[in-house]
Amino acid sequence: MTGRGRAGRLGKRIGEIVATAIEHEIKDPRLEFVTITDSRITADLRVATLYYTVRGVTLDEEPDHEAAEAALTAARGRLRTMVGKQTGVKFTPELTFVLDSVPDAARQMEELLAKARAQDEQVRRVAEGARPAGDEDPYRKPEEADRPEDDDR
Repeated sequence: MTGRGRAGRLGKRIGEIVATAIEHEIKDPRLEFVTITDSRITADLRVATLYYTVRGVTLDEEPDHEAAEAALTAARGRLRTMVGKQTGVKFTPELTFVLDSVPDAARQMEELLAKARAQDEQVRRVAEGARPAGDEDPYRKPEEADRPEDDDR
């Protein structure tokens, strides 16, 4: 959340309220592995967008994004009521949930970096025993005899 002023503070507070409610008050097992990562609110304070991630039961297991989205949609009204009670604003913002793509992008970037490191290591191993194809110094150098001598004019 990069907003400033009232909208920024309210957006941050809404994210905290929703995250706490998901963790402690909403008893839907589909929300067990959902984490609110960011929250933003429009300048007119009418729509709050909450970004979330879902992790699998284990590190190797793929998360169930569809079930998490369905659970968030089902709990949207109750979460909005909690937000309204705890923020005290005149108009309680509508809550929208967006799957956060930053963790997936970061994972893809890490995989690409690992591939690049492996290729660099392979090139280093190949170049380790390499020798130049021709002379060690392929550039022509003028011989001492070919140089014009400096005249003291």
